[in-house]
Amino acid sequence: MSGDRDKFSLEDVKETYKKKDAWWTVLLVDPVASRLIVPTANYTNITPNQLSLFSFALGMTSVYCFFLGHTTALVVGAILYHISFIIDCMDGKIARLKGTGSTFGMLLDISLDHIRVVLAAAALTYSQYRITEDVTYLYLGFLFLAAYCARHINALQLYKLRREMRGKLRKAKRKLKRIGEAAGIVIEIPEESTQVDKPEEEEDETERDHETVNTELLRKKKFDLQQEFKSKFTHYMKVRDYFLEKRIRMHLFSGIEFQMFVFVVAPIIGFMKEIIFFGAILLMAFEAAILYKIWLSTKDFQRELNNIEMATATIEATLPPEETEAENR
Repeated sequence: MSGDRDKFSLEDVKETYKKKDAWWTVLLVDPVASRLIVPTANYTNITPNQLSLFSFALGMTSVYCFFLGHTTALVVGAILYHISFIIDCMDGKIARLKGTGSTFGMLLDISLDHIRVVLAAAALTYSQYRITEDVTYLYLGFLFLAAYCARHINALQLYKLRREMRGKLRKAKRKLKRIGEAAGIVIEIPEESTQVDKPEEEEDETERDHETVNTELLRKKKFDLQQEFKSKFTHYMKVRDYFLEKRIRMHLFSGIEFQMFVFVVAPIIGFMKEIIFFGAILLMAFEAAILYKIWLSTKDFQRELNNIEMATATIEATLPPEETEAENR
């Protein structure tokens, strides 16, 4: 916290930003939300949960405007939806700024977000069907919901898969470390070698005190599960680094951009059917790219796991049978 009398500054708020975020949030939301947070945090007792509820109320007002469906109502609904999203982005930042975040608050925020999106999609597409009698809008409503739900289900499953892979690698590495300690082996870790050298029997006792296993495995605090992807797409990594300097993630058309284009851009400029259709296609294309990336990560994972297990088996071979049995219990 900086400034007189413990007032929060704009720089304090910026420290609560995510390291990377959707480009729509970084460019069009955070600059406004952060400046609203300063007076809100300094001069009011408004809580993050109250902001979530206020954002939801504005979102429901925009849903009603979408349900009315005429041109003026659509424009008003689009503006209210974006204001609702800005306020929604304020609650998490204030929670991090003041240290008042809670599990319930996070659950409330996520639940209200999903309800707002689903109702907005239903209201927008149904109103256009009612006004134009074009059944295409109903099909597009289902397409929007299918793409939106698939995006979030996919994100949850990929998070679980990444966590499971890293958990297995950490568990295997801990076992390797225990086996190495039981064998009395000093680990020397060159940069490139992943092979394990078994000590020579003819070494004298002084040399045995410094038996070595050449491996880089125990040095790693984190496992890089994007090695194969990085090797295949070197130019991508340069572009990614450029965007990351600006806090923009490479998932350039995520669920956030999808809903903003449908609920903010389309009601204002028109071309609603085209934006919903091509937005869904674009969202799924980026999801397919993420699936391809995680598939390459599973190959990195299996290679790392095989290296660790090979090293463990080699060291186990140097242990007396009773010590091996004790370590495996």
